[in-house]
Amino acid sequence: MGILIVDDESVSRGTLKIFAKKLGYEVYTASNGKEAFDIWREETPRIVITDWNMPEMNGLDLCRKIREEEGEDYTYIIIVTGRDENQDVVEGLQMGADDYMTKPFNKDELSVRIKAGSRVLNLQSKDVVIFALAKLAESRDEDTGHHLERVRYYSKAVGEELLKLENPPSDLDKQVVNNIFLTSPLHDIGKVGIPDYVLLKPGRLDDKEFALMKEHANIGFKTLNEAVKKNPRANYLKIAAEIAHHHHEKFDGSGYPDGLKGEEIPVSSRIFALSDVYDALVSKRPYKEPFSHDRAKSIIKDGRGTHFDPQVVDAFLRCEQQFVEIKEKYAG
Repeated sequence: MGILIVDDESVSRGTLKIFAKKLGYEVYTASNGKEAFDIWREETPRIVITDWNMPEMNGLDLCRKIREEEGEDYTYIIIVTGRDENQDVVEGLQMGADDYMTKPFNKDELSVRIKAGSRVLNLQSKDVVIFALAKLAESRDEDTGHHLERVRYYSKAVGEELLKLENPPSDLDKQVVNNIFLTSPLHDIGKVGIPDYVLLKPGRLDDKEFALMKEHANIGFKTLNEAVKKNPRANYLKIAAEIAHHHHEKFDGSGYPDGLKGEEIPVSSRIFALSDVYDALVSKRPYKEPFSHDRAKSIIKDGRGTHFDPQVVDAFLRCEQQFVEIKEKYAG
């Protein structure tokens, strides 16, 4: 990952360059915003550390131009300057800066801030890879449209609503909600192992075909669990494996593949199960027309305590307008 250092003072620029190289980054330097913008367009460094006051183009204008042209690949921008008035901080952040430090900078503090930027960028890269893998699995089913986008936002809405409870589920916190959002697109990755004659069959599956289809939950879990074994500290992969494995379980124990019941089912899967069913109900499929939101809501309410966790259903009912808005935003 590259860092672009922009400062018209050669001593300050050189000090920052040495420091960034010691942290293991490829470093580019520029003495003004115009030069920096040309380098950014050519080399695409993901982190920019820029002074505010510079000739030809100042740091705020550089920040603004980067935000106008960066597209999907986010650039993390830290402004380092002698200006420390509150209004200056606000102005810098309004122009699109991610962080702000005053001179003279403290090396330990700058190191922490650079690492924070790297975490943000790594999360974005992780999200892109996960979504690409999920799209690969989804590409075998031409009728799902923006299913992946919808279900992750439905799940986030329900998870955030559950966190508002005085006693939320013990295994749910903000990071788990974030990981559900990040990894839920992988829920059906196991379908890559299902034969086309089953996966793409337009009519109802017979018992043998349905048994084959149900195997996608185990296939997905085994695939993702291998990644967990390689990186056991990666909690997001554990959440991904949980959802892939258990999003077809039912609260009363009548689901598959393991017939788990109640809180035996991971909270991530209990949340996602509702999101997935809701999306199937309100979406057009070869075998059905889309149901209205109200009809889908009625079916989900009827499944409270049998198909779905009652707490999850209640959370859905409290944030149902968000579901309607998400459905409209990612229609098709």
